[in-house]
Amino acid sequence: MFKEELLQLEDKGLLRYLRWVETEQAPHVIIDGKKTINLCSNNYLGLATHPDLKLASIEATQEYGTSSAASRLITGSMSLHRNLERKIAKFKNTETALLYNSGYTANLGIITSLVKKGDIIFSDKLNHASIIDGCLLSGAEFRRYPHKDVSSLDAMLKKSNKSKKRLIVTDAVFSMDGDIAPLPDLVGLAKKYDCLLMLDEAHATGVLGENGRGAVEHFGLDGKFDFIQMGTLGKALGSFGAYVAGRKDLIDYLINKSRPFIYTTALPPSVIAAATAALKVLDNSGSQLRKNLWEKVKFFRLSLNDMGFNTMESQTQIIPVLIGDNNQAVEFSRRLFEEGIFIQAIRPPTVPRPRLRISIMATHTRQDLERSLTALGKIGKDLGVIK
Repeated sequence: MFKEELLQLEDKGLLRYLRWVETEQAPHVIIDGKKTINLCSNNYLGLATHPDLKLASIEATQEYGTSSAASRLITGSMSLHRNLERKIAKFKNTETALLYNSGYTANLGIITSLVKKGDIIFSDKLNHASIIDGCLLSGAEFRRYPHKDVSSLDAMLKKSNKSKKRLIVTDAVFSMDGDIAPLPDLVGLAKKYDCLLMLDEAHATGVLGENGRGAVEHFGLDGKFDFIQMGTLGKALGSFGAYVAGRKDLIDYLINKSRPFIYTTALPPSVIAAATAALKVLDNSGSQLRKNLWEKVKFFRLSLNDMGFNTMESQTQIIPVLIGDNNQAVEFSRRLFEEGIFIQAIRPPTVPRPRLRISIMATHTRQDLERSLTALGKIGKDLGVIK
C-alpha cells in the first residue's frame, strides 16, 4: 500500500526525500558529500554559527546539564527560561512572553487555547501549515480569506456573528512567497469588528523593523494594538524554539490552557542560552547584519527579475522563483545541485504552484550570489523557464 502511493507521488513529481547536511549551517554546506552554496536556509542573519551563541550554549550545558528534564509546570521551568522570556518581552515591547518548543507547537497551542467550537477564525489562505492545523484542531468555524485581500476579509467579517469570539490570524512574512501581510489594514478591521488579531512573526523576527522586532515595528504599530505575537527562535535568531508575546493576562491564560505548553518537556539549557545570546548580538550588531542582508536581497531579486524570472511579489529575504510544473521544478533543483548550488524545489501541497524557494543570508558573499545567479540563468534558459 505504501509503496504504491510513493510511486504515484514520484510519477507526479511530488516525492520528497531527505538530504544529509554534513557541516554547520553556513553559507557553504556539504550535502551528500558535495560542497554547495546554501540558498535554502532560514539562518537569515548567520547567527546559527555565531561564536557568541556557540559559547553560550556550551557554558550553559556545563553549568545546567543537557536537559530541563520536565515540563515547565513540573520542574522544567528554570531561571534561564524566565530570563529569556523577560528579554523577549523587552525586545517585542510587550508586557511579557512565554516560550514554546517549536513554531508548530506554538501555533497549535495558542490557537486551540484562544478559540473553540462556536467561535470563528479568519485565516489568510497562504498561512503556514501550523496555523491551518491549529485552526482545524480548535473546533472553531474556520474561514480562509483570499491572500492579503482586505476587502474580502472586511465583507466576511461584516457577515459574521458579532456575538461570537472572532480571531484574525496571519503570517507576518509569508514563508513561501516572501511578501508581507497588510498589517495596518488588519489592525483597522480588528478594531472595527472587535476581533483578536494573532500575528506569526516567524520569518520577520530579527529581520523586519529598525531593531529587527518584526512586522509590528516595521509598520510603526508598537503600542497601538494588543497583538498576539508569535515568533520563532530557530530562524534569524539562530537557535531553536518559539515564543508568544503579549499581555500578561494572555500569557497567564496560556500557561493554564495551552496543552502543547503544559505537556511538553521544556527547552534544554543549551538552546535557551543560545537564544539569549542571539538577542544580545542583535542589540550590538543587528543593524549591520540587517543592512548586509537587505543589500544582498535587493541585488539578488533585481538580478533575477532582470533575467526574466518570476519572483512573484517577494518583499523580503525569501525569494520564490515560479516554475511551470512539478517535474520541471525538481529537475531545476537537481541541475543546480550539480553546479554546487543548493535550492530546494517546493511543490504542492506546501504551495499551490511549484517554485524554487531561495533564501538569502547576511553572510553570503557577493561572489556566492553572482555564481548562483549565473547557474540559475543558464539552467533557466535550458529548461525554458526564461528566454
